[in-house]
Amino acid sequence: MRKYILWCCFALTLLSCKKAENSYAETAAVELAEAEPAASADKVQSTKASEQKIIKNGRMRFETQDISKTADRIYSAVKKYNGQIQADSEGKDYNAVTRTMVIRVSNENFENLVRDVGSDVSYFDEKDLSSQDVTEEFIDVEARLKAKKELESRYLELLKKANKISEILEIEKELVAVREEIEAKQGQLNYMQNRIAMSTLEVSFYKQTTETGVTASYGSKMWNAVKGGVSWIPGFFLGVLYLWPLFVIGGLTFYILKKRKSRLKDK
Repeated sequence: MRKYILWCCFALTLLSCKKAENSYAETAAVELAEAEPAASADKVQSTKASEQKIIKNGRMRFETQDISKTADRIYSAVKKYNGQIQADSEGKDYNAVTRTMVIRVSNENFENLVRDVGSDVSYFDEKDLSSQDVTEEFIDVEARLKAKKELESRYLELLKKANKISEILEIEKELVAVREEIEAKQGQLNYMQNRIAMSTLEVSFYKQTTETGVTASYGSKMWNAVKGGVSWIPGFFLGVLYLWPLFVIGGLTFYILKKRKSRLKDK
């Protein structure tokens, strides 16, 4: 009886070991499910203690009497607050010359830059400033990234303990999926950090053109229309030349009919 009991214990021990070896991936998945609520709880607690994460954006449009002078003033303000000009474009239509600048500046200097850019402006056609609080979203992404990295570490530990090829392949498959998620979360976090650290301000200013400029532009269009009308004449004559057989046939027909008509009159 004693030997029977010992054999049963030994068999149960072997069965338990076999099940443990075949459940590395399942164990890690359970640990991930347990880690997610913990990460969410940590996220809520850290949200209260963390500083706010604010994304600031702005658009300004106004009229100026001197495009170059206004641009120089904006460049000076950007340099003063260690910002950078991301884009600078200029355009012209019938009644205005327009210049648009896209500026990136540190979050703490955003309001100062807005104040300096608009210091000499009496009236804004458009002035739209916005602030978006992304603190909770930022900490959520940060917490999920941390949980994914912890899961990666667990899979690496399981990989060291795995003995069978099937177990190794299964764990490596899970590692690939986890690392892809880590890269995606890291990219999202980097993008948010950049938007939080550097605010964006789009400044568009324009100068009305004189009537002389408009008249000259309209006269230029009239001259182009005249030249375009003349340019089709050579093409017309070339087209006529292609139709010479029809003219020959028509001429012969007219001649024959006229001659026949004259004979009938003579009779």
